Amino acid sequence: APIVGMASTPDGNGYWLVASDGGVFTFGRGAFHGSLGAMHLNAPIVGMASTPDGNGYWLVASDGGVFAFGSARFAGSLGRLVLNAPIVGIAAGPHGGYWLVGSDGSTFAFGGVPFEGSLGATHLNAPVAGMAPTSTGNGYWLVGADNGIFTFGDAHFFGSAPVSFP
Repeated sequence: APIVGMASTPDGNGYWLVASDGGVFTFGRGAFHGSLGAMHLNAPIVGMASTPDGNGYWLVASDGGVFAFGSARFAGSLGRLVLNAPIVGIAAGPHGGYWLVGSDGSTFAFGGVPFEGSLGATHLNAPVAGMAPTSTGNGYWLVGADNGIFTFGDAHFFGSAPVSFP
């Protein structure tokens, strides 16, 4: 299955890759804590985030299902809900917890990370492709497939390079 996500260890001395079937591959000091490669999934895996201590990771599926491994704590998911758009990413907070983001810009907070806003009700020129948290965990950036950047909480806008999107 194709690789769809990557997460690094906090010290930068290792990383994990995840495939759409949930298979996890480790490199450097990225320790193996389990995978979903041998399981039947309701939806493909689309992203991965590492825990702040580097001893675990979360996987997220396009239907919003979240899977926790190692020191990652399950704090909730969207797997049983009907979503307006598929989930496209996950980001971990600096003290645990995580955000999920949908292709329509809907943002969902779990495990004590703050909800700082969403694009779910906004008309977008292109779908959201991913997100990144600020170092404080009090904000996040969303990026559109057209390179548009959207800021929430204490995330600052530093510019973007929008391109036309068919």
